Amino acid sequence: MVLFMSKTTLGLDENVEGLLCYLIGAISGIVFLILEKESEFVKFHAMQSIVTSLSLMVLSIIVALIPCIGILFSILIFFVGLALWILGMYKAYQGERYKFPIFGDIAEDLLKKVNI
Repeated sequence: MVLFMSKTTLGLDENVEGLLCYLIGAISGIVFLILEKESEFVKFHAMQSIVTSLSLMVLSIIVALIPCIGILFSILIFFVGLALWILGMYKAYQGERYKFPIFGDIAEDLLKKVNI
């Protein structure tokens, strides 16, 4: 479902800015969360990018500490993260406010609490 895309605070289309939120994971998510003042669409994708990338990174580090099978699980987490990264960019560019399982709900709750 493609929504009508309007210009954002930075002068880009919402879908382009939403895609860019995922480009460098949490770093680009933080940048767009701080810079974007108007678009709830962009703020959501920025927060979802932050929550997803940081959560998977921490989980990967913790799982890697498990002897023998930890590295295998860490590699699996990497590929899950890669798939979510591509999916997030694709859905944002399509203009869809797609929520990842678990991470999307956490991102919405944080946006309500932070109210940036």
